This record gives sequence, C-alpha cells and structure tokens, in this order.
Amino acid sequence: MIDRYSITASASTLSDRFGVDVPEFYKPRYNATTTQLLPVITHTAPQGISNFYWGTSPAWAKNKTLSEKIINVRTETILEKAAQQKSIIKNRCIVPADSFYGWKRAGKKSFIPFRFVARDSGLFSFAGTWDEYEDTEGNQFHTFSVITVQANSLVASVQDRMPVILDPKEEAVWLNKESTEADLLGLLKPLEAEYLNHYSVSPRISDNAADVPSLIIPTPPADQFGNLTLFD
Repeated sequence: MIDRYSITASASTLSDRFGVDVPEFYKPRYNATTTQLLPVITHTAPQGISNFYWGTSPAWAKNKTLSEKIINVRTETILEKAAQQKSIIKNRCIVPADSFYGWKRAGKKSFIPFRFVARDSGLFSFAGTWDEYEDTEGNQFHTFSVITVQANSLVASVQDRMPVILDPKEEAVWLNKESTEADLLGLLKPLEAEYLNHYSVSPRISDNAADVPSLIIPTPPADQFGNLTLFD
C-alpha cells in the first residue's frame, strides 16, 4: 500500500513544471498522508490545482477501517473490472509529487521507512482517479486514489507495491480528454528502477501529525521505535 508521499516544491516551481495556476491554499507537504486535502490536477480542469481528500474525508474516516478507505487502486483491478476501466475514462487526475515513502520489514513488528525520489531529484506525478461524494448533510466533497503496480526491482527491496509514476509526456496523455482506453491502460506500468534513488529517513515519518522539512533528510536506518538496524 502507498499511503505517504511528499510534494515539497514551491508554488512557482509547481506552476512551471505542470503548467498550471497554483492557488493560495497550496503549501508544501513533507508527509502527505491519507484523509488530508492535497493538490491534484484533473483531466476535466487541467489548467489548475484542485484540493481533494486522499482516500476519504476526515469525518468519514472516523467511521471506516483503513481497508474501506479508497487510498489505492491496483492496476490488476482496473484491468480485470470494467467498472474500474470506466472510472479512468471518466475521472482521471495526476498527483504532483517529489517522493513516496515505503517501509521495509526489519522484524516481526518493526519496519524501517525509506524515501524514493527521482534520480534527477525532479518532480513527477502519480496516476490517479477521483470521485465526488455527498455527506449526510448534503455537502459535496472530492477524493482521489493513487493507482499502484507491482514494484520494480529497487522498490521491491523495500515493499511489493509502488505508485504508477508518470513523466511529462505520459501526463499529457493521462490528462488528454481525447485519450482512448488503450492509451490510458498502456501507461499503467512500473517506472524502471534506474530512474529512482532511495534512502532511509527518520521513523518520525510514521507520525501523521509530523510535517516538517527534517523528515526528508537522510537518516541512519532505524525502525519505528528508534532502534538502529543493519539495513541500508
């Protein structure tokens, strides 16, 4: 499961990279996680940044288990189910990012957090889908999910899933209203390992409330209890 990433770029850098208007509500996130309002770019409004909840809204999350929150959509599910294929035709988005996090098992109950970044340290995006819901009071809110694939060889050294990562040309296809189903499904593949780097980070990344620049600094491998390990 992918449930943490970062988007630490300035508003101007984000605007230049994705060619969008960036609203005042945008702020860098060092520990973007589920139920937060986070920036996405939809194929129905590709000229600007929208703010959608990842997976579900905080109010709904209180009444749902983690498995019930729509955080990730597996490519295998999209390929197998016609309803999921229709969803990527109707409601597509990209999720701007500059890293994602994964946890490597170090023992029965201990895990070490790693940060995966582009080898050139640049921005990229995740392929995603979005949806619209109405709460019991009639208020509408929007959510998004990150599409995941089997991990490439680098990510597989830590965990078995990774997000579908798009480059600028692939983003244009994903956001193009004229793209065919075949065009879109052809993008759902793992990024080659040679384009990524990774390093261990502070176990404080596991704290949903933590969101400070020091979280992305390389840190000696330690599990969530702060115990140093021999992993690298």
